[in-house]
Amino acid sequence: MKHINIPLFIQHMGCPNQCVFCDQRAITGAPSFCYEKVTKDIESVLSTAGEAECEIAFFGGSFTGIDRTLMINLLNIAQSYVESGRVKGIRMSTRPDYISEEICDILSKYTISQIELGIQSMSDDVLIASKRGHTAEQTKIACRLLNDRGFSFGGQMMVGLPGSNSESEIETAKAICAMGAESTRIYPLVVFRKTPLADMTARGEYVPLSVEEAVERAANVYEVFLGNNVKCLKIGLHETESLHNEASYLAGPNHSAMGELVKGEIYRRRIMEKTGALYDIKNKILLIEAPKGSTSKIIGQKGSNKRKIIDELGVKNIKILEKQDLMEYNISVKLF
Repeated sequence: MKHINIPLFIQHMGCPNQCVFCDQRAITGAPSFCYEKVTKDIESVLSTAGEAECEIAFFGGSFTGIDRTLMINLLNIAQSYVESGRVKGIRMSTRPDYISEEICDILSKYTISQIELGIQSMSDDVLIASKRGHTAEQTKIACRLLNDRGFSFGGQMMVGLPGSNSESEIETAKAICAMGAESTRIYPLVVFRKTPLADMTARGEYVPLSVEEAVERAANVYEVFLGNNVKCLKIGLHETESLHNEASYLAGPNHSAMGELVKGEIYRRRIMEKTGALYDIKNKILLIEAPKGSTSKIIGQKGSNKRKIIDELGVKNIKILEKQDLMEYNISVKLF
């Protein structure tokens, strides 16, 4: 069944400070939060949802850090839709340091599908450089508490943060898995104007990743999540007008198909692994049996992935045969 999140963006609300990279309005493309529009916004999505399974999602800020009365009022509105059977549950994004026994007591009264924690990094050096305002230990405590109280949670992370590298990002992904997260979102860092990160970039203190670097590093952490059966809900920022507006976007790996590029890189790696056992491969045609719907990822945008595979292996060409019974990223190769 198709799944739809009904997003209610609470930009910056509940956040105790501004991270160096943060401009929630540019990231979400949504105007300021308006309580009076909440029901209207929910009804608007439900009116076109059809038979899809829906969840109300409070994104864009630290939901559990907002004014308690407002938070409970919003939860009550969302819960009324759950009890009417029109939505399945409620999800939210928040900070690790805004998870407590008190918060869990409140949330336990509602049908919470999942709590998404903005973990971003498990390196204290990176967290400090990014001015996150919390520590890796606080993240561990939050995850332990959510596990103990029976909440499903996800761990969002970023690649390309100030002071980070591929190794620290892989360690963050491993920690997210080890702490019990059921899902993740991977965000390559984009630089928006009028943020501290933009100033750092102008001074040469921060160098944004290229699209190619972001794909490589996001693929590295995605491999960790795949190996631990942690579902990846999204790779890259949600497409908004702000990402294509020079008044808001400054630099960094801003690509409309970042997820496709990363998944294509995973397929390329799988193909290279499988062909390692083949002999006399030069100038042959490589037949790749792949899961249904994977051809575009293997070929890549404008054939870029296909060309890379051909050049690296020295084969004459590649052909792809999609098979219904193969799971995602499960491929086989042969020569003919």
